[in-house]
Amino acid sequence: QVHLVESGGGLVQPGGSLRLSCVVSGFSLDSYDISWFRQAPGKEREGVSCISNDGSTSYIDAVNGRFTISRDNAKNTVFLQMNSLKPEDTGVYYCATDLRWRLPPCPLTWYGMDWGGTGTLVTVSS
Repeated sequence: QVHLVESGGGLVQPGGSLRLSCVVSGFSLDSYDISWFRQAPGKEREGVSCISNDGSTSYIDAVNGRFTISRDNAKNTVFLQMNSLKPEDTGVYYCATDLRWRLPPCPLTWYGMDWGGTGTLVTVSS
């Protein structure tokens, strides 16, 4: 069975850092892409970053240079290191996959993401 479980969220001051984890089971990270999304209160879910089956990565402009996505295939885990956090980074963060093999780039759209976790809340506030 396919499962994705996020963790690592919390309350952090502006300028602080958090590292989110997404532990997956039921498939191999070197076969499929993993994408991170976030949803702020009252806003639509947006793609943040993703890592392709070959390890290449993509970021939206708003987080490029501040966030880093990586993975540990042996631990079946994808990480999202978030530095220099801003209040606008606040939201529930989800990892997801559509379990479709593709050439890069990986997707940053929620459409087709049939497998995902329940999310982890990130609050950036002083």
